[in-house]
Amino acid sequence: MNKTAALKFPRLVTSGKKRALKRITLNLTSDEAQNLEKYCEQTGRSATDVIRELIQALP
Repeated sequence: MNKTAALKFPRLVTSGKKRALKRITLNLTSDEAQNLEKYCEQTGRSATDVIRELIQALP
C-alpha cells in the first residue's frame, strides 16, 4: 500500500500478523438495543467498536 493510501485509510494498514475473526450474534432487549444505538450516535462510534472495546477491557 502506498503512503498516501495508508494516510487516508489507516485501518487498511496491516501488520505481518493476521487476526482470526469470529462472528457472533448478540440478542438484546429493545431497551438494551436502544441504549446501544443512542450511545453510538452520541459518540460517533459503531456498535462493533463499542462492544469490542468493552470485551477487551474485561479482566
